[in-house]
Amino acid sequence: MFGLKSVYFYLIAYQITLIKLFKKIYFSSKNYNKSLESKTPQQVYYNPNPFLLSIITSYNDQSFKISDIDTNIFWLEDKKKDSEKLHNFFWLNLIDRKTEYKNLKKIIYLWILKNSKYKRKVWETSNLSERVISWILNIDIILNNSTFDFRKNFLNCIISQTNHLKRNIKFEKNLSKKIKILTAIILTGLVFKEYENNFNIGIKELEKLVKDFFDNNGFPLSRNPDDLIFFSKYLIFCREVIKDSQKYVPEFLDDIIEKNLNCINFIKTPDNQLPLFNGASSQKLDQIEKYLENIKPNTKNNILGGLYKIKHKNHFLLIDVDRPPKKKFSKSYQSGPLSFEYFIDGVKIISNSGFGSNISKKAELLSRVTACQSTLTVNDTSVTKFETSEIINKVFGNSIQNSFKTFDFTSTNDNELIGCAASNNGYEKRFGCTHKREMFIDKKNNYLKGTDQIFKIKDGYPIRYAFRFHVNPMLSLVKTMSGNSALIQISKNKSLLFTVSEENLEIEKSIFLGEKKIIESACITISGNLVNKNKIFNWEIRKNIT
Repeated sequence: MFGLKSVYFYLIAYQITLIKLFKKIYFSSKNYNKSLESKTPQQVYYNPNPFLLSIITSYNDQSFKISDIDTNIFWLEDKKKDSEKLHNFFWLNLIDRKTEYKNLKKIIYLWILKNSKYKRKVWETSNLSERVISWILNIDIILNNSTFDFRKNFLNCIISQTNHLKRNIKFEKNLSKKIKILTAIILTGLVFKEYENNFNIGIKELEKLVKDFFDNNGFPLSRNPDDLIFFSKYLIFCREVIKDSQKYVPEFLDDIIEKNLNCINFIKTPDNQLPLFNGASSQKLDQIEKYLENIKPNTKNNILGGLYKIKHKNHFLLIDVDRPPKKKFSKSYQSGPLSFEYFIDGVKIISNSGFGSNISKKAELLSRVTACQSTLTVNDTSVTKFETSEIINKVFGNSIQNSFKTFDFTSTNDNELIGCAASNNGYEKRFGCTHKREMFIDKKNNYLKGTDQIFKIKDGYPIRYAFRFHVNPMLSLVKTMSGNSALIQISKNKSLLFTVSEENLEIEKSIFLGEKKIIESACITISGNLVNKNKIFNWEIRKNIT
């Protein structure tokens, strides 16, 4: 039976689906395309620095020559699977601006000829927003030595597309798309005097988005580190463009960027990447490195975005000690309460499996289950249930159905230990048990030690428990002869020993998805059966002395 919340989201999703159907019909009509037309800008009031585009694009040290391509058949590439990458024009960052502008004009002329009227695929809001951004950032070379007709058609096309974005922004529930839309609207307000009000509209909506999506510390309410990076890039881009135009930067924009960058500094791993929690994938932070350098570290917090950090000498840990995000922000949440990632000497030892985006839908869904995180799984089920309604998922993404409490969180930092303890009741309703995890760095002996406990709250619920510790796929893993330990080989002369106070330790096959491809890996698993009693075991990871 549907709960009240599920019914609410179902009705909202149904309403949005009907609106989308209506819009699909209306957008294709002559009346709609006519309604998008408005006054042609008389001049470009401000030419943005085209190199600012590198803040939000991911192309690194790449280039290509348009002259090597027959411009007449350029848009026949539409048939290709990734044709949207052509239509967003972000590849303009890759061309030689001095030699390629004539060919670029031809390509844009043909695009306008073919796509100036609404087309569902080409005018998809994310793709359209990126195109407007890229066109405006390169407006100087596009309009260089252009004819009157080309200039008019090009500027009118930008305005028509922007008007489409303004009409539809209120219907956009995907905030990643929404910030792109707002960026495009803000840009047109900076560049064209006749549309100066677009800047005010965009800034007002951007401030609202910031208030709705970030907590007081500047961490996304999705709890997804990937979102933190993505939104930071667009917010920084907006600020730099506003500064470049010599316009006043709103105070809220400086404030949220500083908070975002503090959060990134807090969670970034010793290898200068993102930790793999709640939708994140392995990615370097090179694009925003220079902005991070200008931020003074905030040492007041040891927990941000629900991630608790332990940092001592050569040890680095991040532990998920918070509950899932709200349903509307949960489309990338990975069900891993009390999961952790552990580094020693800058090398990742224990990891989560990463988010399987850009691989397949099946891989993405698999990467979200509890078994893919370094934590407890009971009866081969995930702590959180994922939404099964197709109509809800179509509108809100693959959101979660249920939540749980993370409680009794405590932290310790004394002469002997630094670490924390936390519990969650994610399995209480279904299987009558709760999970408590303690993790500490022993300062004197310089090693990581942990304790996991399963508390049986209700009798009569037989359970099969499995604690998984996913090992970095770049490292080798071997079970020792003792039966209760495993050797983690870092290099030829360097290894760690994982030891547990049980003899039911096994090495299992696993997969790693954080590199946006499937990589075979392995995990340490401690499993067994439990009926009416509690379970406690201790484990540790320390350097192997041979």
